Amino acid sequence: MKIKNFRTIICWAVLITAATLFAVAAATNTPAPSAKVKIILVGDSTVTDHAGWGLGFKQFLTEGAECVNTAQGGRSSESFRREGRWTNALALKGDYYLVQFGHNNEPGKPGRSTDMPTFVSNMVNYVEEARAIGAKPVLVTPLTRRQWDKQNPTKIKSSLEPYAMEVRKIAADKKVPLVDLHARSIELCESLGPEKCLEFSPLKTNTDGKISHDGTHLTGTGYVLFARLVVEELRKAAPELKPEIRDQPVNSNAIAH
Repeated sequence: MKIKNFRTIICWAVLITAATLFAVAAATNTPAPSAKVKIILVGDSTVTDHAGWGLGFKQFLTEGAECVNTAQGGRSSESFRREGRWTNALALKGDYYLVQFGHNNEPGKPGRSTDMPTFVSNMVNYVEEARAIGAKPVLVTPLTRRQWDKQNPTKIKSSLEPYAMEVRKIAADKKVPLVDLHARSIELCESLGPEKCLEFSPLKTNTDGKISHDGTHLTGTGYVLFARLVVEELRKAAPELKPEIRDQPVNSNAIAH
């Protein structure tokens, strides 16, 4: 009787051990849930969620990606760094950094304006410092200002073209993915025409108290309209991100809060 009980105990011990080993093996072979691709947006107001294409960009991402928008209105490539915002952005440990500056580097903006060599140096530093933490930088040429040529009112005469040109050069020299939003946004605005562009141009109060349309920032349908250009270019520049980019936005009428 004792021998029979002993054998029973042995059998149970063997079964429990086998079950434990099977569970361990199953757990080992089960792939861990993949982490989301983290995309960090860096730039000025034309990249933010409330006046630029940032909110619209988020509408195109799948559940496999997350986007943190660190863009801040009124910042240039210089002041964004000087205020520690770039250091904070790097601390987020993003996988991709989309960087767009130029608007506030232009002359006439105290505390923000830079000469072109400083702008170029800043943009190169963004590239190199993102790479230094193992991230992939993506350079974005500045969203055009809707500045219509007085001699040819259907064409845009952009003051930002020199900045866009330098960003294109940096991207080529440093072999950085490029989103040429400047060229694409000019093309889109010219195809729509001045009157149609007013639909996504917010109103502003001028120094004389008169109300006019803001030809720099975006509102309403503009968020998604220009974000679509960004994601179209991003698919080509960083094709590995295609699985995380939707063909259509989750919300085509995204509203900033």
